Amino acid sequence: MAALRVLLIDPSPGRSAILEQALRDGGCEVVARLGCCDDLLGQVTALAPDVVLVDVDSPDRDVLENLHSVGRDNPRPIVVFAADDSSDTIAAAVRAGVSAYVVDGLLPHRVKPIIDVAIARFREFQALKRELEATRNRLAERKLVDKAKGLLMARKGYGEAEAYAALRKLAMDRNQRIGEVARNIIDVLELLG
Repeated sequence: MAALRVLLIDPSPGRSAILEQALRDGGCEVVARLGCCDDLLGQVTALAPDVVLVDVDSPDRDVLENLHSVGRDNPRPIVVFAADDSSDTIAAAVRAGVSAYVVDGLLPHRVKPIIDVAIARFREFQALKRELEATRNRLAERKLVDKAKGLLMARKGYGEAEAYAALRKLAMDRNQRIGEVARNIIDVLELLG
């Protein structure tokens, strides 16, 4: 199994060296060790780490904005070790896409298990996002189908079952999703007035 690729961000060179050694001892590969989060999205895109690990006293607005950019544009598990235990900071970190926020607990032997939990939580969250998006798409498609059925019923005098059967047959004949056919019918009928 390939080593877990970690991008380490820590403004303290001494602390980051200890953390890097703990990661290596845990079987991880540190792909880069950065002193700040500037252009984090670019670094993540270029280095393609499996996990981003940030060790700061308190994640400021710039750090959180950079983490948010990664979470939005190139999502991956993000672990933050910080001394700041304020609920506002923790909430802001979670909104920024942080998978694990660990307060005042950077012990070398705990790093790998924390990363493992963050990866598991990240995967679960990504699966929920995909499920939500699929559900939204199905609902939007269902609304299109209902609207197309209503238009066919009004224009052609079809009953609901007849309108649906016509949509379904057209979708099968054209090898298209029923939602695509419904969108096309809506567009044509709205164009014709």
